Amino acid sequence: MSEKKQLILNLFEMNCVGHITHGLWRLPGNNRQRFTDIEYWTELARLLESGGFDAVFLADVVGTYDVFRGSADVSIREGLQIPNNDPLMVVPAMAAVTEHLGFGITFSTTYEPPFAWARRLSTLDHLTKGRVGWNIVTSYLPNAARNFGRDGEVDHDTRFEIADEYLDVLYKLWEGSWDDDAIVADRDANLFADPAKIRPIDHDGTWFKVEGPHLSSPSPQRTPLLFTATASAAGAAFAGKHAEIVFTGGPDVEFLKRTMATIRRAATDAGRRADDIRFITTAGVIVGRTEEEAAAKLAEFQRLSSPEGYLAHAGLTFDPTAFPPTTQLKDVAAATGDIGRWRGLDLEQTVGEFLAGFGDLARHALFAVGTPEVVADAIESWLDDVGVDGINLLQYHSYGTAEDFIELVVPVLRERGRLRSAYRKGESLRDRIFGAGDRLPEWHHGSRYRGGVHLPITVHRTSQSASAIQTPGEGQEQR
Repeated sequence: MSEKKQLILNLFEMNCVGHITHGLWRLPGNNRQRFTDIEYWTELARLLESGGFDAVFLADVVGTYDVFRGSADVSIREGLQIPNNDPLMVVPAMAAVTEHLGFGITFSTTYEPPFAWARRLSTLDHLTKGRVGWNIVTSYLPNAARNFGRDGEVDHDTRFEIADEYLDVLYKLWEGSWDDDAIVADRDANLFADPAKIRPIDHDGTWFKVEGPHLSSPSPQRTPLLFTATASAAGAAFAGKHAEIVFTGGPDVEFLKRTMATIRRAATDAGRRADDIRFITTAGVIVGRTEEEAAAKLAEFQRLSSPEGYLAHAGLTFDPTAFPPTTQLKDVAAATGDIGRWRGLDLEQTVGEFLAGFGDLARHALFAVGTPEVVADAIESWLDDVGVDGINLLQYHSYGTAEDFIELVVPVLRERGRLRSAYRKGESLRDRIFGAGDRLPEWHHGSRYRGGVHLPITVHRTSQSASAIQTPGEGQEQR
C-alpha cells in the first residue's frame, strides 16, 4: 500500500487589515487591526508552530485597487489591502520566536532591481537558518506601475520575460558567485574569505546589467525555496522552468486540474520531472465541534462579508451595481469580456446573474464547513482526488481560524497520517517539503551556475593580486 500524501499546510496572511476576506475585519475579537504591532506577528508565529504549520504565506501588492468606479475609495474605505506594510519586515520577528515555522514572502520582479533583492533574501535565509521561500510575482495593478514611474502596466507576457532574466541574475548571484568553502576565517593569517573562490557574475542582458559579486555569503538554501502564483499560459511556462511550489487557483476543481497538468508538462519541457513541482491553493475551512456550530460561524461570516469589497478586489472596469439586474453584460462590459482582473466573463449573463453570490464565502473551489471529521474528509479528497499537495488556509478570523484548525482538524489529520506529528530539527524549508536536502536539485535550471559554471570568463576584480582568475565560460561542462 502506497504511503499517504501528507498535507503542505500554510496560513495565508498579508501585512494589512483586509486581505481577501473583505468585511470580516469587523468580526468580534478579530485581531486584524493589530497588524502594525510586532506582537501580532510573534503571537501568530508561535500559534502556527504549535500546530505544525509548514509556513506562513505572506501576500503583497505594491499599489491600490483603484480601477473599480475609477478610484481607490472602496478599497480605502474597507481597508482592502490598504494600509499595507512590507511583508519582509515581519519575518525576523516571527523567526526569532520560532524554530521551525517557514516563511513564504511575496515580491515582484517587475519594478525593483535584482541585486538588492538577492541580498535581502539571502540575509533572511541566514537569519532564519534556511526557513524562507520567495513567492515570485510580476505585479498586476495599474497603480503599482504608476508608483514606480510608469504610465501604465507592463504587458503581461513581457513581465514574465523580465522575470525570467531576473531569476537568471539571482541564480548567478546565489549559486555561482561564491563557492561553499570561500569563507576561511583564518585568524592567524588575517584571511576571512578566499578571493579565488568569490567571483563577479558580469550579467549583461536585455533588462539587467549586474557585475557582482554577491554581497552575501552562501546561505543555508543558497536559492530560497521558489514559489510562483499563476494560472496563465506565460506563467505556466515560467513555473515549469523555475517553480518548486505553484500557488494556483480557479473557479472550480476541473480548472485546477487543467492548470496543474499544464504546468507539469511545462516542467518536463524545461528538462525537469513532472513531480518536481508541488501545488497549493487557497482553501476555506470553517470547523466546529458540531455541524450546528460550524454553520453558525459560516452564517456570521456571510453576514459581514462585503460584496462591494470583492467587486473592488476584482478590478472591474465597470460597475455592475449601477445597472438593472436584467441588463445583459454584453451591453455594459468590454466586448472581449476582459475586464480588469476578472477573466473569461460570460457576456450572455445578466448583471443580476453575475452579481449573484459575489461575496459568498463558499464560492472557493476548495471549501469545507462542518465537524473536524467532515473537514478532514474534504482535505483528503483535495489531496487524493483533486491532486493538490497543500493549502494556503484562508483566514476569516485572526487568530480564530488558525486556532480552530489547530485544535479540531490537526489531530484528525495526524491520526489519519496526513500531517506530520513533529518537525525535524534543523530542516530547511526546502528539505521539509521535498526531503532531498537544502539546495536546488542538480537538474533545476538555477543549479547550472554552481561553481561559476556558465558565467563569463572574467578578471577577478575583488583580488588585490595582478593575476586573473578565470571561471568556466558558457557551454563548458560543470565538474
